[in-house]
Amino acid sequence: MKNTFTLLTFFLFLGFSSEISAQNWVTIAEKTVSFKAEKDVVTPRGDAKSVDKIRIKCVQGTVKLKKVYVEMSDGTKKEYDAKAVGVLTKGMTSLAWDLPGKSGSAKIKKIELQYDSVGNMLLTDKAKVEVQGRTSK
Repeated sequence: MKNTFTLLTFFLFLGFSSEISAQNWVTIAEKTVSFKAEKDVVTPRGDAKSVDKIRIKCVQGTVKLKKVYVEMSDGTKKEYDAKAVGVLTKGMTSLAWDLPGKSGSAKIKKIELQYDSVGNMLLTDKAKVEVQGRTSK
């Protein structure tokens, strides 16, 4: 009985702690990817521009990331080589990248994504990605 209680407590804690860590990430932009090499510029939504890290999440289809460029409101820019991330399929996320500039002082002005959608336009759905930001609060 004691082992069952301990195991149950562990799983409740594990589920609760993963829910807390998931709450720090918010979707700040979304994009549907065509079946070709593509470059898109996205602008974060409203007040979701104040984040200290970003990552890319594939929510549909398959996408191969190449590069991610970020421009901040203070003019600082940074390029991230996303080739090491490889191919993302539904539910997968890239690594989290630190944003340039001093944390909290500048906001994201725009994000440029370079990627390929993987698949066949007759057989598979277009890939959809979310740009997620980790809130600095």
